[in-house]
Amino acid sequence: MADLAGLRVLVVEDEGSVALLIESMLEELGCHVTASVATLAKALNAARVDSFDFALLDINLDGELVFPVAELLKSRQLPFVFSTGYGRMGVPEEFKECDVLNKPFTIEELSTKLQSMFGKSDGAVFD
Repeated sequence: MADLAGLRVLVVEDEGSVALLIESMLEELGCHVTASVATLAKALNAARVDSFDFALLDINLDGELVFPVAELLKSRQLPFVFSTGYGRMGVPEEFKECDVLNKPFTIEELSTKLQSMFGKSDGAVFD
């Protein structure tokens, strides 16, 4: 299994209490939250300029969809996981290969998803 300790993460989540819970889970797994943002504009800025190893993206940010951030991350070859209550049905076709965590999720589900994402044998983020 891949070691998650020290991985830097961008959290994009518009619900404050959910963001705090996710941050706490990530920290318990040994990750370092480099930024936690709640709006599309701030997420786009962070995706452009911040340094991190992966991102956890809520799909719906107060009515705005996070897919422009996902496109930017994909172009930078940075891995990400969608975090959503909509399930895979809320993910457009162009992101069908991307990882999805269904809200609410447990720390075990988060850990499993991240271990799977970083434990790929060829190291590829996107197939």
